[in-house]
Amino acid sequence: MNTYQPLRSIKSWAEEDRPREKLMLKGIAALSDAELVAILINSGTAELSAVDVARNVLDGVGNNLHELAKRSVKDLSKFRGIGEARAISIVAALELGRRRREQAPAERHRITCSRDAYEEVRPYLMDKPHEEFWILLLNRANEVMRPVQISAGGISGTVADPRLIFKVGLEYLASGIILVHNHPSGNLTPSQADRDLTRKLKEAGRFLDIPVLDHLIVTDRTYLSFADEGIL
Repeated sequence: MNTYQPLRSIKSWAEEDRPREKLMLKGIAALSDAELVAILINSGTAELSAVDVARNVLDGVGNNLHELAKRSVKDLSKFRGIGEARAISIVAALELGRRRREQAPAERHRITCSRDAYEEVRPYLMDKPHEEFWILLLNRANEVMRPVQISAGGISGTVADPRLIFKVGLEYLASGIILVHNHPSGNLTPSQADRDLTRKLKEAGRFLDIPVLDHLIVTDRTYLSFADEGIL
């Protein structure tokens, strides 16, 4: 009696077991080394899934990523299911990891006062002939995680959608936000619309536990801080 059963392709696996889908559902840390390599090589062979091919490669280096990184394209191409193109993908990925280890992480600037925030965002808004709205995303140490442009508008105004602002804040797990927009006219007086928007965003930030720490109106040479002026 023939009891042979063909191997299942990755597409027939449960969604949470497929490497790409598993990454999206559970995060990259949930993937095994073999699953990560399988994503790099993209597909398997007629007999083996991409994960099976990846396991064979890792078995061949004692499941040691440092040993894998020592293998050349020619070495890797000898494994079943690994041609030159797939070997190049593996070598390139490991080289990126090596280069990352060599590079020091970018220094984050800590915001201790409104002047710090102004100096952080000023390069993005200098010489702009139109209004733009930006936010500075801060971590718990009040360090700038990143500046993000929210919108760009006309000479006298731009739209700042609260939903988009806090969507970005939540995506990056920000612990605080500083609002920034420029006045090309050089006038630092906040409009009633500026005040109303600030109030609305401050209330939303309190609800979402992402406090609005300040709102700056900036020009090429100076700025106004809502917090410093007591109008936040």
